[in-house]
Amino acid sequence: MPIIVEIAKLSKSYRVFQKKEGLGASIRGLFHRDSKTIEAVRGIDLTVEAGEFVAFLGPNGAGKTTTLKLLSGVLTPTSGTASVMGYVPWKRENAYRRRFALVMGQKNQLWWDLPAAESFRLHQHIYRIEPRQFQKTRDSLAEVLDVQHLLGRPVRELSLGERMKMELIAALLHRPEVLFLDEPTIGLDVVAQHNIQTFLKQYQQERKVTILLTSHYMKDVMALCRRVVIIAHGQIIYDGSLEGILDQFGGQKVISLLVADGQMPNDLSRYGEVLLIEPPRAKLRIERSKVTGVLSSILSRYAIEDISVEDPPLEEIIAKVFKDNKEEGGK
Repeated sequence: MPIIVEIAKLSKSYRVFQKKEGLGASIRGLFHRDSKTIEAVRGIDLTVEAGEFVAFLGPNGAGKTTTLKLLSGVLTPTSGTASVMGYVPWKRENAYRRRFALVMGQKNQLWWDLPAAESFRLHQHIYRIEPRQFQKTRDSLAEVLDVQHLLGRPVRELSLGERMKMELIAALLHRPEVLFLDEPTIGLDVVAQHNIQTFLKQYQQERKVTILLTSHYMKDVMALCRRVVIIAHGQIIYDGSLEGILDQFGGQKVISLLVADGQMPNDLSRYGEVLLIEPPRAKLRIERSKVTGVLSSILSRYAIEDISVEDPPLEEIIAKVFKDNKEEGGK
């Protein structure tokens, strides 16, 4: 597959001025301002092929949103290069703008007091969409998202989930080949999240668009993405499959026990961390390398009716990766 996104040594730094408290500090600040440099993105390299659905994961401030803003041309990098479909994003060429879309869960592109239909008309003129194509695309998206009856209602009267559906329609009216999604399900309830996930999955499969997604909800990632890029302190620390995260960072296993006679052993902590004791059930967390020996010992010492070995929840592993890298970054 052709490469759609190509990034080499891309960096973005900000100079942040610091103001100290007090009148004296304010006066001194008129003549001398203290500042520090924040490295939001630090020399990342990345390629994305056509039709991929890639997730960017990382804690707050890791550089995910900054990367998407660089790729969409909102920001200009401090150093490094990037191209999307052969265009340099920060040159902001009209030909490039017509081929991608950026949706930010915490930013609105629709006019607050007008019906979404009016904002859609504005987008039609901005992107010079042929009337028949515009109507067909708008109606098709509205039908799939089940919002036909809401097109004439002011945006401010819509629920958060309904507004996000309208935001997606607005972004997709010109049929972009690349879609950047920054927290598209933030603040949505479980039902609304599921609806957005279902739509994005179906749309991507049908249109074969290339999508880069940032999200703090692992359910978004697991439902939509095969490839995951983890960013910490502005650098990529992992690029691969969801399963690969378990192999690289999941150094532990969870053993679930169902005791046959209901007599719960009182020394399970000898094997590892006890996660649950609810007779006749128990759960332990142990090192992956010790699984065979622990299973053999438990089965020989206790009457066990059922036993299972599983990986810890993916959310738990990702959270540990974030925590470990935060501690390393603070050293």
